[in-house]
Amino acid sequence: MELIGMLDSPFVRRVAVAMLAAEVPFVHRPISLFRHIDAFSAINPLLKAPTLVADDGTTLTDSGVILDYLACLYPKIAALTPSAPAERLVALHAIGVGLTAMEKAVQLHYERALRPPEMRHEPWRARVEGQLAFALTTLEREAPGSGWIGATTRGLADITIVCAFGFVRGMIGDLVETDRYPRLREFCARAEALPEFRRAPPEDGVVAPVELAH
Repeated sequence: MELIGMLDSPFVRRVAVAMLAAEVPFVHRPISLFRHIDAFSAINPLLKAPTLVADDGTTLTDSGVILDYLACLYPKIAALTPSAPAERLVALHAIGVGLTAMEKAVQLHYERALRPPEMRHEPWRARVEGQLAFALTTLEREAPGSGWIGATTRGLADITIVCAFGFVRGMIGDLVETDRYPRLREFCARAEALPEFRRAPPEDGVVAPVELAH
C-alpha cells in the first residue's frame, strides 16, 4: 500500500501515525497537491490528500474512509478506537471535535496562503475562527491530564487531536493564541514524544519510514 500526501497536512499525518502505531506496512510518498500537481493527478485526479493506493491499485480518499478500510484489514487499526459503547462514545466525540479543528485550521491557512487579501470574506473568516476557537476550547477542557482519551492506551482520538493541534501551532500559530490551551499543549507534548509521532513529523517533504520499529 502507498500513502500519498505531505505530512504537514494533519489529515495525512493522522493516517500515517495510525499506520505506524498499528505497525501496518506501507510506503509513504510525500507528493504535494500544489508543487507536484501533475504527479498527484496521475495517481488521483480528485487531487485530495491523503490518498491511499490499495494493493490492487484502488485509490481511497479521505482519512476517515482510509482508516475504516484499514480497520477491516488490521485488527490493531480497529483497536485504536474502543469497542465498548461508553468508551467509544467518548473517543468518537473527541475525534469529531479534533477533525473539526483540523478542517477549520486548514481553511484559515488556505485562506491566507492562497486567496488574495482583496478577495477574502471577513464574515466567513471570523466564523471559521470562532469554530476553531470553540473546538480548541472543548479539547482544552476535555484533554486528560494523564492517560488517554476514552481508553487506557493511545488511540485514534489522541492521534487526531495531536495532529490537529500540531497543525494549528505550526501553520497558524500566529493567528491562534495557543498559550490559552496549556492542558492541551501538555497532552499533545506527551503524545508527540511517542515513536509513531516522532517518525511522522508534521514537516514538508518528510518521508514516514517504511521499516517498522520493533
